[in-house]
Amino acid sequence: MNVLLVALGAAVGAPLRFLVDKHMVGRWLLRSEATVPLPWGTFAVNIVGSFVLGLLAGVDDRTTTLLVGVGFCGAFTTYSTFAAETTALAGSGHRGKALLNVVLNLGAGLAAAVLGVLLV
Repeated sequence: MNVLLVALGAAVGAPLRFLVDKHMVGRWLLRSEATVPLPWGTFAVNIVGSFVLGLLAGVDDRTTTLLVGVGFCGAFTTYSTFAAETTALAGSGHRGKALLNVVLNLGAGLAAAVLGVLLV
């Protein structure tokens, strides 16, 4: 049963991450074709996921934790893409943007998680 809960949450989280990323990329690339944008789609899903996990810190229900925390947030957020995009920015000569991406993701992610905990 636990595996099914995780799979169900992931079945919602992964496609939603894809859609959010594509929406953000399309929106930002249309506005700034001359510059290399920050990976705003990955930033958005990681911040929202951090907030949701913060909210779940006060939940003792194992079913909710597996479905939303492990399944949904595990598939919705993406540290690996964050790392790859940051490395790509640095490797293409955009070291300042790479550093900004790290600071924004880690700082805002932590702030979002703390806010979620405080709201619970």
